[in-house]
Amino acid sequence: MQVAALTMNAPAQADAPLAQDRLEQAFLEEMLKYCNLQKGKDDFSGGYGEEHFSSFLTREYAARLSARLDLGLGELR
Repeated sequence: MQVAALTMNAPAQADAPLAQDRLEQAFLEEMLKYCNLQKGKDDFSGGYGEEHFSSFLTREYAARLSARLDLGLGELR
């Protein structure tokens, strides 16, 4: 039996988002929160569950938008 040496450094992932991509995603997420996109008025909208899980949907919308858009926040220094 062989035991591999343990290291504290995690292997770098090829598809790990850069800091500027995460910043753009966070910016877009806050803008989408401000717009209140999920506020529906039909019979199946509202309630505690929708309020609780709407942040996940907003985060996913922001991730998809930031993947398609380049806001140029990484060039600000």
